[in-house]
Amino acid sequence: MQVGLFIPCYIDQLYPQVGMATVRLLEKLDVTIEYPEEQTCCGQPMANTGLTEETAPLARKFFDIFEKYEYVVCPSGSCTAMVRHHYEEYLANVSGFDELKKKTFELCEFLTDVLKVDKIEGRFPHRVGLHQSCHGLRELRLASSSEVNGPSFNKARRLLESLDEIEFAELSRPDECCGFGGTFAVNEEAVSCMMGLDRIHDHEQAKTEVLTANDMSCLMHLQGLIRRNNKQIRVMHIAEILAGES
Repeated sequence: MQVGLFIPCYIDQLYPQVGMATVRLLEKLDVTIEYPEEQTCCGQPMANTGLTEETAPLARKFFDIFEKYEYVVCPSGSCTAMVRHHYEEYLANVSGFDELKKKTFELCEFLTDVLKVDKIEGRFPHRVGLHQSCHGLRELRLASSSEVNGPSFNKARRLLESLDEIEFAELSRPDECCGFGGTFAVNEEAVSCMMGLDRIHDHEQAKTEVLTANDMSCLMHLQGLIRRNNKQIRVMHIAEILAGES
């Protein structure tokens, strides 16, 4: 199995420990990975603000770099969703693009759907609150959402549940947006912050000790609000927990 590791630019620049935790986790599961150093931003921030001409060359660069791999794995639901659901506008006529979409996976869904992982060895003796990012939930279907009738499932929680001594904080609104939304947090700062504080309050009521998610972008937003408001909640990306960090 040849896996290309796709690391979002904000993780590369601001949270490199999440990228390294992803590497340790995949290697722990005997996955051989390659990190192509020429990779850049996937173009999502530009696409979100309507800069189509600026996004197109980044989409093409992503294709040229990653199309050779058997699988592409990314520790981010939003960046994975960008490739699978929004590159159509830029790469629809490119031969091989459909294959690239099918083999690009968010980290947790790669573990559950491709590797068929049932058990992650390790322990995490903390009370964990799981945040569901909007892109992962409603575009990638990493978990069932409250507005849709159907079977209940959650790929991230399933992996976390296999750890020894872990507890879960049960939220009153388990799949509500944190308010980040990329450039939305810049253009609508007040609304974004209020939404984030609502999510943090829900975690406080549920006695969350460690707040985790598939998306470091959501966690970055929540972590900033936690720090500025002197809240006693620790923030960790799910890769860090599954890789065995405490």
